[in-house]
Amino acid sequence: MTAQPRPVTPTTILARELGEIAALLDAGVTDELTTRVHRARDLAAGLDPYLDTCTTSESAALASLASRTRSADWRSRDVVSGSGPLEMEMLSGHVEGRFLAFLVHMTRATRVLEIGMFTGYSALAMAEALPAGGEVVACEVDPYVAEFAQSCFAESTAGSAITVQVGPALDTLRGLDGSFDLVFIDADKTGYRGYVEYLLESDLLSDGAVIAVDNTLLQGQPYAAQPSENGRAIAEFNDYVADDPRVEQVLIPLRDGVTLIRRT
Repeated sequence: MTAQPRPVTPTTILARELGEIAALLDAGVTDELTTRVHRARDLAAGLDPYLDTCTTSESAALASLASRTRSADWRSRDVVSGSGPLEMEMLSGHVEGRFLAFLVHMTRATRVLEIGMFTGYSALAMAEALPAGGEVVACEVDPYVAEFAQSCFAESTAGSAITVQVGPALDTLRGLDGSFDLVFIDADKTGYRGYVEYLLESDLLSDGAVIAVDNTLLQGQPYAAQPSENGRAIAEFNDYVADDPRVEQVLIPLRDGVTLIRRT
């Protein structure tokens, strides 16, 4: 049986909290207060499903990849050095995948770099949006998920545009040639600053290149919760980007937060 995902974004966590509060209030308070709390619960709980409904459907290959990811027993996997525990919630998913595909179209990217691939949903979503001859280079530290992703890519014609590099991402970056028009980072949170600093100081970014960084709201921890180690790392990363005069950026509250960065 496929497990149900746990709340991992600010909106889904809010929906869970409000749902539990609403259940407590049902035990006996004023009708007005109950109505207003239920309204807040419905507003939060309905947002992500509505985004799914109003977003162009995913391809059959992406739907298959997502289904396989949700059905896998990630709890049985050993943690690979440089990574962390694997869970199905690490999947980028439908709306964020379409957002990344839009970025490929809008930037007219022909060469895309991904740092942190997991099972490959975001890599395949971007590959589907590339023009003929385009390329996605995906960095993944865990050999098991790299093989899992490649088996999914084999089911799609767009999968042939993806090259997977297995190993620590910084080692991979140091060995890359040429420049990239779009970079998507969704890897170890404590490594985010190092990846962005390396990109900005290297020749890997083309003129006008955009860096998209995932999980920059990290369950609300940077601003509204007692942060974990990853939450502190994201808060420090967000501060670093905001204070760097070389770039301009915008943090978008999409899923668990996506920050877009470009050189000024």
